Amino acid sequence: MAESWVNSAERIGSDLHLELSLSEPGGRRATLIRALRDAVRNGRLAPGTRLPPYRSLAADLGVARNTVADAYAELVAEGWLTARQGSGTRVAQRAEPLRHAARVPKKAPPRARGPRHDLRQGTPDASSFPRAAWLASYRRALQQAPAEVFGPGDPAGRVELREALTEYLARARGVRTEPGRIVICSGFAHALRLLFGQGAGGVLRGPLAVEAYGLGFHRELLAMAGVRTVPLSLDEHGALVDGLERERAALLTPAHQFPTGGPLHAARRAALIDWARTRDGVVIEDDYDGEFRYDRKPVGAVQGLDPERVIHIGSVSKSLSPALRLGWMVLPERYVGDVLAAKGVREAWASVLDQLSFADFIVSGSYDRHVRRMRQRYRSRRNRLVETLAARAPHVEATGVAAGLHAVLRLPPGTERSTVKAAVWQGVALDGLAAFRHPETDMAARDGLVVGYATPSDHAYGAALDALCGVLPPP
Repeated sequence: MAESWVNSAERIGSDLHLELSLSEPGGRRATLIRALRDAVRNGRLAPGTRLPPYRSLAADLGVARNTVADAYAELVAEGWLTARQGSGTRVAQRAEPLRHAARVPKKAPPRARGPRHDLRQGTPDASSFPRAAWLASYRRALQQAPAEVFGPGDPAGRVELREALTEYLARARGVRTEPGRIVICSGFAHALRLLFGQGAGGVLRGPLAVEAYGLGFHRELLAMAGVRTVPLSLDEHGALVDGLERERAALLTPAHQFPTGGPLHAARRAALIDWARTRDGVVIEDDYDGEFRYDRKPVGAVQGLDPERVIHIGSVSKSLSPALRLGWMVLPERYVGDVLAAKGVREAWASVLDQLSFADFIVSGSYDRHVRRMRQRYRSRRNRLVETLAARAPHVEATGVAAGLHAVLRLPPGTERSTVKAAVWQGVALDGLAAFRHPETDMAARDGLVVGYATPSDHAYGAALDALCGVLPPP
């Protein structure tokens, strides 16, 4: 089934028809991006055409405002659209429709696609995946696996992995748990879907407090589940948890605030737990890159302060690869049964063989060795970024660099939008800080770039930094 929308001529000056297929992969945001991109490609949206405000389009389509806002932002970053204060969002002048594609000779060389330099946050260096060590673990796991592994699985996940994670998380992250309180999932987004479900059927319900800067994808996912998110302002010590009121839960990144950086201050950690106890609430701890710390003492998980008030969520998407689709939830005892019921005996979960391989990878010590090796490599990348900026753009400060896989570059006020656009034209893929801002926060906006230093391979990193410096605004 498809949802169709025809906007009025008063909105953009010409009729436009879009179809959003609910069966397409990637969700409504990805579907809307494809539909708008196709409309530009085939000429139905000509250069300079003004698009409707995202609130109006969201109302017409029956989707969350964040879905349309994020789709517009993505297409602006890719160069398909432009957005200026007072002028609205328009089709970029350089976006040319493919009206004469049939006349192109069959042997014509394909046009270059994608950025030349990838400095987006969120992914590790794919070339550094430990293939040999992982293959060794996979072979051992396959050889030793009992026959029942190849039958229907336990929705909680393989006990071998839950036992290995119990020991590892206690040792490396200060998490207090036992195998029966761990549920294996396919990543953080999967965990959120299990916790909040759709409507009143979820394990948890809103309103949900979130940080004023965070992943728009998570806010979109929650909005689709009918969960209202309430933004908490931030400072150099993390979220201002004294702003928590009647929310039922709080979703935070305490080890390294995403994306601005820095751990949640110890006093605020204690205040957060006090709030959860007083309000009978729960803290959802997104431990997205807890292993990668460089210039500070280890910061333990908030879960260790009160295992009955904190849901600790982690994955291998930063430490190993997002392609593995392996994550875990460490749950208070009262939520285990409900989460397993939400997951269901036939619900898709991470591959059992991958679970067994990861268990062996941990127990054999290969995971610790890999994390230490990557910590050293990413620290070197981080240092090179900071040194390059100090030498070539000393007016641009890199912040949030004590841990993680990205830095936030502070820009002069009013320069973020033009810098992101310049990066698109120069083939540099990165994110503006505004893309992560909660639309309802009253926190003062900051101009900045979110630059990932983990994604490029070693041989491509120098050229990526040169290109980055070439798009930065002058002092």
